[in-house]
Amino acid sequence: MTPAQRLTDRKREAIVQAAIAEFRANGFDATSVDKVAARAEVSKRTLYNHFPSKDELFEEILRELWRCSASLEERPYDPDAPLRDQLVALMMQKMALLGDDSFLDLARVAIARALHTPEQAHEMVQRLGEKESGLVGWIRAAQKHGRLKAGDAALAAQQLESLVKGAAFWPQVAMGQPKLNARAQRQVATSAVDLFLSHYGA
Repeated sequence: MTPAQRLTDRKREAIVQAAIAEFRANGFDATSVDKVAARAEVSKRTLYNHFPSKDELFEEILRELWRCSASLEERPYDPDAPLRDQLVALMMQKMALLGDDSFLDLARVAIARALHTPEQAHEMVQRLGEKESGLVGWIRAAQKHGRLKAGDAALAAQQLESLVKGAAFWPQVAMGQPKLNARAQRQVATSAVDLFLSHYGA
């Protein structure tokens, strides 16, 4: 990569981060391209070279949110490892993402905008759900091995995710509650897994 390309990439990242800050502080409608450019310390022309419109800039934020979720490492089902330990490890990995400041900022921006544009909300949920299908695959493998009850794996995954997000995502995003500390994260993860296994364990 040439120095010019690196500079271009840095400017693009500065624009995205500035947009996240402005959208979060002022909302989508009250955020102007001028404010984003000023915060990013770039010209409006430079901003438009990267993002032809405010809508396209917001769409990049949605893509960044999806990339954050997609960056989670896949943990394949291990038929020889304790089931509870595997699920707790999966949920702790989810906790690490849900407790990341950048992810929470992106989620707040995306959710606030999505409330006004249901079509974007639908797309966001669909794309984030693509990554969470990894948990669905894990559950199906455990069902096939006879360690979890047969049934709707997608519903089971959604229920487990909801137990975790109900304590470690939605209160922080919607009500401004502080992030959970490491001890509280593990407590939420283990209690969610135990509740899940009390119903789905074979």
